[in-house]
Amino acid sequence: MLTARALLLDMDGTLVNSDAVVERVWRRWALRHGLEPEEALKVVHGRQGHATMAALLPDRPVEQNLAENRAMLAEETADLDGVVPVPGAPAFMAALAGLPHALVTSADEALAQARMGAAGLPVPAVRVTAECVGASKPDPEGFLKGAAELGVEPADCVVFEDSEAGIAAGRAAGMRVVGVGPRAAAFGPDLHVADLTGLRLERGPEGTILLSAAG
Repeated sequence: MLTARALLLDMDGTLVNSDAVVERVWRRWALRHGLEPEEALKVVHGRQGHATMAALLPDRPVEQNLAENRAMLAEETADLDGVVPVPGAPAFMAALAGLPHALVTSADEALAQARMGAAGLPVPAVRVTAECVGASKPDPEGFLKGAAELGVEPADCVVFEDSEAGIAAGRAAGMRVVGVGPRAAAFGPDLHVADLTGLRLERGPEGTILLSAAG
């Protein structure tokens, strides 16, 4: 069982299944640049788009990556076909009502609002989106900002993540990690669940949050 005072939630792959859109958009991008789509998809998840571009095209100017990333974000925001909640996400978000939590995502604000809305999930009042940070996951900046905004020490936060980059960011922030979904299992989270139906959340004494695997 994990005990926390606040939860920091990734979005894509953790609360929202947006894999269909992500794969469509990034396959097209990879083909435009003469890259193998399957290789590109190995580094896409969890990172901001410009960080993915820098990893795949290391010799390209940063300004070009940033400009193309803005276009990609607009493309992803307009394409919501197949965006659905991760199983258990609606009940999980309902259970968080009144508990300290924040969304910490590599999406920008517009994309976060669009995908959470398409999945029918409430958008947390505290959000750390791409505009709020200077470095993409696996840098811990986003999670540290989320903890600071909630007024909770990093060691008292639990991160929910699905990707290698996100789990690494949570660990670098000094936080424990719940890994959600098949991608997460390989990266050693403190607790792993196949989806959010596999999680038990209870309210503990003195405002603590108790997390464990269901069943």
